[in-house]
Amino acid sequence: MGVLLLKRTNRILPVYAADISGICSALYELGGMTVMHDASGCNSTYTTHDEPRWYSMDSMVYISALSELEAVMGDDEKLVRDIVDAALNLCPAFICMGGTPIPMMMGTDFKGIARMIENKTGIPTFGIATNGMHSYVRGAGEALRWIVKRFCPPGIKADRPAALKVNILGVTPLDFSLTGNTARLKDFLRSHGMETVGCWAMESGLDELRLAGLADVNLVVSAVGLPAAAELKKMYGTPWVVGTPVGRSTSGRLAECIRQAARTGENQSLFDGAGYVPSWDAAACIRPDLGLAGLPEDLSGKKVLIIGEQVIAGSLRCCLREEWGADQVTVLCPTEGEKALALEGDIIDWDEDEVIRAIAESTVVVADPLYRQVCPAHRNIVFVDFPHEACSGRMYHSIMRPFVCAPDDPI
Repeated sequence: MGVLLLKRTNRILPVYAADISGICSALYELGGMTVMHDASGCNSTYTTHDEPRWYSMDSMVYISALSELEAVMGDDEKLVRDIVDAALNLCPAFICMGGTPIPMMMGTDFKGIARMIENKTGIPTFGIATNGMHSYVRGAGEALRWIVKRFCPPGIKADRPAALKVNILGVTPLDFSLTGNTARLKDFLRSHGMETVGCWAMESGLDELRLAGLADVNLVVSAVGLPAAAELKKMYGTPWVVGTPVGRSTSGRLAECIRQAARTGENQSLFDGAGYVPSWDAAACIRPDLGLAGLPEDLSGKKVLIIGEQVIAGSLRCCLREEWGADQVTVLCPTEGEKALALEGDIIDWDEDEVIRAIAESTVVVADPLYRQVCPAHRNIVFVDFPHEACSGRMYHSIMRPFVCAPDDPI
């Protein structure tokens, strides 16, 4: 009798925040109303584990309280009626509906329902057919893409100013938490003489995001920003740059990528130069603070594994190569990843057994603390905690540190 091997299933490791949580997180600060179409109480996973702003910042995030009878009968009238009533009372800037496994099995027509609600309320409405089977990257990316489609007017491209104007795309607490990373992203641009048009979507409102067409370049700091970057490229012809400013040397290269994209109009990636390793002197190197306690001083000759969101993990790899002397670094992406952003040897197709095997074969592992439970105790592996909100939620807030290059770090 054969053995059935199930890919993309987890026996030990946790799953990452779901696509519906990504939608809510991306739209949280934009003044809209976000509705999870699911049974009552199912929003508690998002509010309890995936949203650190829940108790400090108000947002119109609701659940439809889908009942068993409504699911069996395919009754959408109550959903439309409840959303219309709430919207007329709350007057949100927009309405977004997000799907879960039950609406997927019901075959819910989110596009049609959105059209009905918009006709009744006059409020821009869109639905995203998420199904809970993908990570937050998919949901948040689609949510930001819809913001571009519905709120960024064509024809507002301005003449080139003296200072480069940049949109920061793909910023949510699920990747950047509330440790000051968002402010540091803006400070990074300011320290290089660039201006931030809008930060998609933390610490910027909908009015700022509407001005996205004024930017010369879009900086994609996580995979969440890629769909919006593609949509803005289609609408305004704005090139994008992929990378996160982690460390001094890497941040300097990223700034040059932004300038090159502005000059040429071509998309750029920090990882195109990922094979570049400068002459490195461990004694002379003054390293930036990455917030990674326990990271060895010298990584040359060590097999390093970084587990995390693809763009951030890839940027951290560049930093470890350039400033820690690491010459064997693999990125393992547990969420949706792009093959175009992966280097040879990277793992972007999730499989728990492969993850466990990759950890066992490494000498240094940089990952969320929950991965410690599959780190072999009998091997001499250095495990460096890199808490990820989308993985462990609020469990490790006390040890979370900013990883974006500090403005006072010389570059």
